[in-house]
Amino acid sequence: MEENSIEQKYNKWIIILSIVIPVAVAVLFKVKLKDFGIHVAPLDFLPSIYATINGVTAVLLVSAVVAVKNGKRALHENLMKFAIGCSIAFLVMYVAYHMTADSTIFGDVNHNGELDVAEKLNVGNLRLVYFLILITHIILSIAIIPLVLVTYVRALATKFDKHKKIAKITFPIWLYVAVTGVIVYLMISPYYA
Repeated sequence: MEENSIEQKYNKWIIILSIVIPVAVAVLFKVKLKDFGIHVAPLDFLPSIYATINGVTAVLLVSAVVAVKNGKRALHENLMKFAIGCSIAFLVMYVAYHMTADSTIFGDVNHNGELDVAEKLNVGNLRLVYFLILITHIILSIAIIPLVLVTYVRALATKFDKHKKIAKITFPIWLYVAVTGVIVYLMISPYYA
């Protein structure tokens, strides 16, 4: 009965956080500190750091699955807590960067500020790939929030059968989000100002 109460206790928070986090990120993405008279130098160093954190998260996720499959439950738990912490750190840095810097547009511009015909074709094809990856990354990064929280709470409630069942859905999606976060960074980084 107590395990049920743990899940019930956190269900409200899972719903709230699953709505508030994406909405807050979307709103803060558009907020620029300079518009409020707060003149802060763009935090241009952050994208490489939060891309690295995405890579670390991917390694942690795979390591955690390997650990639990080898019966190392405590190691699995610690790795997953660290992965959640990395995701939170990523989120804070991502928002901080976008509050201090203008968005970067994907595309290669020559010294005249224009693209020649060959560049347009090349950039056009890469741009399509970039946006397909970016769109799936964004959609799944929103979907992963409740999945991670539910998966974590089920483990906290020691409902390991239910935890394992949802983890089989959560893991590949979270891993995809972490890996595509790195890919998106690698694709857009040549165009940072």
